[in-house]
Amino acid sequence: MSGNNGEFSFADVPAGPFHLRVTAPGFDTQQYWGQIQPGQALLVPPIKLPVTGGVTEVNVGGSPEEIAQIEVKQELQQRVFGFIPNFYVTYTTDPPPLFAKQKFNLAWKSVIDPVTIAGVAFLAGVYQASDTPGGYGQGAEGYGRRFGAAYGDVVFGTFIGSAILPSVLHQDPRYFYLGPDYSMKKRWEHALANSVIARNDRSKKWEPNYSGIIGSFAAAGISYTYLPASDRTTGLYLEDALVRLGESSVAGILQEFILRKFTSHVPKQSAVSP
Repeated sequence: MSGNNGEFSFADVPAGPFHLRVTAPGFDTQQYWGQIQPGQALLVPPIKLPVTGGVTEVNVGGSPEEIAQIEVKQELQQRVFGFIPNFYVTYTTDPPPLFAKQKFNLAWKSVIDPVTIAGVAFLAGVYQASDTPGGYGQGAEGYGRRFGAAYGDVVFGTFIGSAILPSVLHQDPRYFYLGPDYSMKKRWEHALANSVIARNDRSKKWEPNYSGIIGSFAAAGISYTYLPASDRTTGLYLEDALVRLGESSVAGILQEFILRKFTSHVPKQSAVSP
């Protein structure tokens, strides 16, 4: 141990040659050789340790899951016109991959949002006015069935296509905004491909959007089971699944070219390369 002045002292050192070797983690080792006479008090010149050369890795901000949680917290503040949820888009440069916990959290926050529920209620009213599907009938009971079916579509579609399958297949359910730094052609291609490509959580490479494609058909299949028997047709099932896929491409176009300027709490960076 050093003394109060930071110097090291060695007592009762025998006369003759000596060798000092000084080491510390992260620094280059330094050595000093000398000769001490009987009864001599020798003051060794100051020994300075230079920092070890090479690559030093510094982790800032916590674990990958903690960083992903911060990212999701930011996305949960994103709202079009300040009130419409816009959670499933990232404007961050090279955003961290989401863990299953964050994917389910995004899905849960999305389906229980009051604006989502209000939108379902409005859609059920439109279906009620057009008597679609006709098997639900009219009146309060008919409206309740339409609301339940429409809300079920939102819940099943969101959890299957944006939480369950993305967690199992390690795919990111969000839209990755490119922005004006890219050519118009690249942005259109990226937006239209939103329904058929997704970024892999592990490799960060783009691959077929198995989560979205399988999820669309799975959600359409579940929706088909609670339709009135008189309204069930194979063609309707396929149409529902394809419409869900088409909606993803439309959503990509809106995200890439329109919604950003109306979305609150948007980071200033553009997103990763496609």
